[in-house]
Parts: sequence; C-alpha cells; structure tokens
Amino acid sequence: MHTEIIAGTAINVASETGTLKRLLIHSPDRGLGKVVPSKAQDWLFEDIVHLDTMRRGEYDYYVKLLLYFLDPEKIKGRLADIDSDPTRSFFIPGSEKYFNSDCVVDIQKLLGEILENGEVRVKLTAAICGIERCSYHTQEELNQYDPHELSKIFISGSYSDKRMLFAPLPNLIFMRDIGIVINDHILLNKPAKNARTRESILAQFVFFYHPMFADIKSRIIEIPENERHFLLPDDEKASDYHRCTLEGGDVMMVAPNHLVIGCSERTSLYAAQQVMKLLFEKEVVTKITIVKIPKKRDYMHIDTIFTQVKKNVWVLLGSLARLGDEAKKQDVLHFFAPQDTNKEFRILQFVKGQEHSPTEIENLEDLLTSISVNDLGVTEPVRFIYSGDNEFPYGEREQWTDSCNLLALKDGVVVGYDRNDKTLDAFRKHGYQVITAKDLIQKLEDDELSVDTLTDTFITLPSAELSRARGGSHCMSMPILRSAAR
Repeated sequence: MHTEIIAGTAINVASETGTLKRLLIHSPDRGLGKVVPSKAQDWLFEDIVHLDTMRRGEYDYYVKLLLYFLDPEKIKGRLADIDSDPTRSFFIPGSEKYFNSDCVVDIQKLLGEILENGEVRVKLTAAICGIERCSYHTQEELNQYDPHELSKIFISGSYSDKRMLFAPLPNLIFMRDIGIVINDHILLNKPAKNARTRESILAQFVFFYHPMFADIKSRIIEIPENERHFLLPDDEKASDYHRCTLEGGDVMMVAPNHLVIGCSERTSLYAAQQVMKLLFEKEVVTKITIVKIPKKRDYMHIDTIFTQVKKNVWVLLGSLARLGDEAKKQDVLHFFAPQDTNKEFRILQFVKGQEHSPTEIENLEDLLTSISVNDLGVTEPVRFIYSGDNEFPYGEREQWTDSCNLLALKDGVVVGYDRNDKTLDAFRKHGYQVITAKDLIQKLEDDELSVDTLTDTFITLPSAELSRARGGSHCMSMPILRSAAR
C-alpha cells in the first residue's frame, strides 16, 4: 500500500458547497451487468441497465470531470489516449494504467489495498462468507485470489470467468449511502435493506483498516442497535421506534454547527435520535434538524427532494416544499389535500442542551432560508430553483430522474443529469450556464476554460442508464474533504 502518500489524510466536511477536495466513488462494476429483472427491485435497482453504456457513455464522464476539478495532473494532456483505449484500463483499480488518484478515490482500490494484509484478508473473507452462507471450500478458494481481484469478487459477487458466487452490489455506485463526514468525524450507515448488508461490512473494514483513515479511528461513529433489539418480536423490530437504520442520502452537513437528518423510507426516527445523542455528546455539532418525509419510493432520501447549489441557492421539489401551515393559508388547494400526506412531512430543529424543546419549522423553504442566512451568513437573497420549473407534471417526473440530486463541486458549480429539461430551463432563468460534461472536459483540456474561474454553472452528465438506478450525482459521491465555503 502507498502508506507514505495516504497515511494521515485530512478528513473534513463542514458544508455542502465548499470546494470539493477529496471524495470516495465507485465506478459501475461487472455485478451491475448481472442484475436480472426478477431481482432488480429486491437489489434496489429500478430496472436492469446496459453496463457498457453506463460505464463508457455516462459514468466515465463523471470520473473525468472529478479529476479535472480535484486532481488535474492525473488526466490533463492524456484525454485522447484515455478515450481511445477500448479496455478502459484508466478507470479500473488495480490495472497498470489506472489513474490512482488520492483525491478521487474508488472504494474498490482501497478494498484491494487492505486485502494485501493477510490478517485483514482472513477476517473479511470469513465475514463475507458468513453473511453470504458460503461453504468452507469457497472460503478457501477465495483466499487464492490476488487482492485486487478479490476486491472485485466481493463487490460484484462474481468471478472473472463470469460465474456468480453471490448477489451483486449494484447500489455501491451510490457511495453517499455508506457514510458521511461530519466536520472531522465519519458517521457509518446502517442500511435499511438486506441487499446492502455486504456493502456495510466492506465499508466498515475500509474505514477501520485503511491507512487513509488511520488517524481518525477514534472519530468513526457507529450507531448502536436498540440494546434489547434481539428480544423484540419481529413485527416490533420493523417499527420506526425500534428499527435502527440510516443511510447517507438522508444526512446533510449544511454548516459547521448544523446537521440535517431525513427520516424516510430508509432512515428511522430511532436512528436519527441515536445520531443526535452521539453527536451532541461528542460536541461535533450544536444543531440538528430532523426532516420527516413521506415513506415513498419516489423520495427515498432527503437528497432526492432537495440539495444545495450555492450558499444562497437550493434546488427542490415544489410539491413538498409548499407543505406547511402558512403555505396552506395561501394556497386553497391544500385545504383539500389528504390530511395524512401533510402529517407525514414535519421539520423539527434540536439545539444541544435544549433537546427537550425543539422548534417546529413550517416548511422546507423556511428551513433552507434559515440555513443560508443564519448558519452560512448569506446577505444576498436566498433563491429556490424548483424541479421541472414547478410546472405540472414535470416537477414530479424530473424529481424521479434526480433533478434535485446535485453534487456541488464548488459554490455554484454543480453536476446533474442531462435529461431533466425543464429543471435545466429553470437554472438558465436564474442565470446559470448549462454545459455538457463532454464539452466542458474538452474545453478544460484545451485551456479554453478554467476550473478556478468557473461560476454559476450546471454541468450535465449523460444519464439514460444511470437514471434507471434511482440516484444522481449527489448519491454517487461521498465527500471526505471540502474547503470552507466562502
């Protein structure tokens, strides 16, 4: 392992829009090409995908874009050679031509590196074989593989000769969900679905054993289960008051003192309560806002209904944003809305030392305005850009294909999908330039544009296959280092 380079790496995220310096990703692996229609939804994919198109025609642009912004020395001047290589070796961890950046880091690379340690290899192989119910002979066979090939097997569920050993992990491309950096701590997830259990174990081993995280072991936070969970009847274990599940798409580090947690289809109230208790005890943040959203597949996590574009600009789904007593007074249609829908959406804000007297916030715009003004010190007007330009039926249609799920590379410069036309029109109305990833990458290569001078820009990724997976660029990233938002 390259311990002389990566040991003691800085970990710090205190905003959603500070300039991105380092993140974890995972490129689509061979397991995605093994997802069958009958199991797609069990494995949390909306549809089967065409793997080569997803890789070569879509996700590779994401990787190249990240490298130009975070580690240009790894790609600048090499674009023509990279694009002409039919093997895609530049993008494959463990290959001779792999870009091997310490700023844009594939978790598969880190996994391969920890598997070079014999003790870690034995422990992890035993853990994976245990949860996947593999035979002893399979465990012995796995021990014969090269570390980087073994990492591919653990992630993809299949051997290089195409034999399937266990289920793939198609959701690992959504790195946000395995954990989140909160200031200088890492909060590990507890996945809601059994399909993600292996992901969680792989992430746990990487964070506790890789030299990149050696200096922060004491700052890795794991959420404890209900201490009597094994005594509960199965139907009670599934209730929101006993279930301890949390995924990174429901956690946003919006300001140095302020964390937002969504309670959703995937994150339980019990887990949110446990996280709040731990973070307040450790004095990691002083304010936590819990946003309870309807448990619907459409929404999944809070980052599917809103993300931050700039310190004073947010993109969000209008139909949820307007819920709240004041909004209902102004919009007669809300008097006729089903009561249950409105009750499912609540916002409570907790301050350290005053946990027993939270403040209720009426609607999403009020919360986001407060974050921009009170937490981030914004003096200019706070602006909202709505999914589908808030035009029926495009708001819901484009939210489904991740119009609200954007990754800020720096304040005001975001990455999202090309297919959400009405949302892109809304960005243009707010003064944003829209440019394709392909065109921007070429202009950066030719020195026609500079990352440093780029402002108020929406960079579009090709997304025909990626959007089938129900996750956008925000989901596909786990930032581990951002500079302070200015």
